[in-house]
Amino acid sequence: MKEIINILSTIDLSEDARSRIKGVAEHVKLTVIPTNNPGDISDESWQETEVLLTQGVLPEPEMAPNLRWVQFHSAGVDSYVDHPLFNQVVATNMSGAIAWQIGEYVLMTLLAFGQRLPKLMTHQRNKHWPKRKEKWQDLMPLELRDSTVGILGYGSIGRQVARLLVPFGPTVLAAKKDVMHPEDDGYIREGMGDPRGDFFDRLYPMEALHSMLSECDFVVLTLPLTEKTRGIIDEEALEVMKPSAYLVNVGRGELIDQEALIAALKAKDIAGAALDVFEEEPLPVNSPLWEMENVIISPHVAGISRHLEEETLALFIENLNRYLSELPLYNRIDVDKGY
Repeated sequence: MKEIINILSTIDLSEDARSRIKGVAEHVKLTVIPTNNPGDISDESWQETEVLLTQGVLPEPEMAPNLRWVQFHSAGVDSYVDHPLFNQVVATNMSGAIAWQIGEYVLMTLLAFGQRLPKLMTHQRNKHWPKRKEKWQDLMPLELRDSTVGILGYGSIGRQVARLLVPFGPTVLAAKKDVMHPEDDGYIREGMGDPRGDFFDRLYPMEALHSMLSECDFVVLTLPLTEKTRGIIDEEALEVMKPSAYLVNVGRGELIDQEALIAALKAKDIAGAALDVFEEEPLPVNSPLWEMENVIISPHVAGISRHLEEETLALFIENLNRYLSELPLYNRIDVDKGY
């Protein structure tokens, strides 16, 4: 008889999800304790847990001597990589599970800016019908087919953005850490992303970031937050962007020097920004960003989807099957890299 694999989930799971996880193998035992507090879980439960599915509830290493694998229920893990548990267990994230929805959000912002939606909404609020000359001067669209889109961070989200852009025909530039390996070896659902690296026109190393930024009409941030990427869009980066360019951030708020961004927007050094993430969340009510007509603000919702449970469950079950078969897991976190 095979040894029991004890899985603990600190995330509430539907009955269907529980049944599907248990159905992976007869020797899988699933315990569900929905909580955000490690203290809500008994010492006995921690001691017997081999696999942990969690949003970020982590025990101290001595509390869980049998823990071998932590599957995070999110893609971003920058808040946890310094936890001592990472020195003794394999940890994986949910990268790729919500790439489709975030890709659609990015596409929405590109089309909104390109078709001058913020200006149109201002005219609507003011009940203003522009004359012909004003239409041609202020409302002329920036069509994607004539645009260059730069994607900073070519992981699962960046690749999905590139895939969704294909029918619109822009020039797509991408920047990633390792340009010698354009293919994607992470988790990806069939028909999504850019597994082989086919959907960009040019790939830039991070060292050539400013060169890429200077060519872009739209810049999309999808990077993870690490010590190297923190503040990567700073005053100097904003200065090399076109005055007509737009910035979209669905990565982490700290990727951008927010004060430098506010200054650039006020000075019209760039045309606008769509921001789903911020240095401080909720965004303080006194932030100048709220009042800027060339800024689209959303409250960290780019990854919300009615398909989220199904997509994350599919990834976890795929990884669980690989774990039971002693195969390499998808989306392993590299503590040295920070993601």
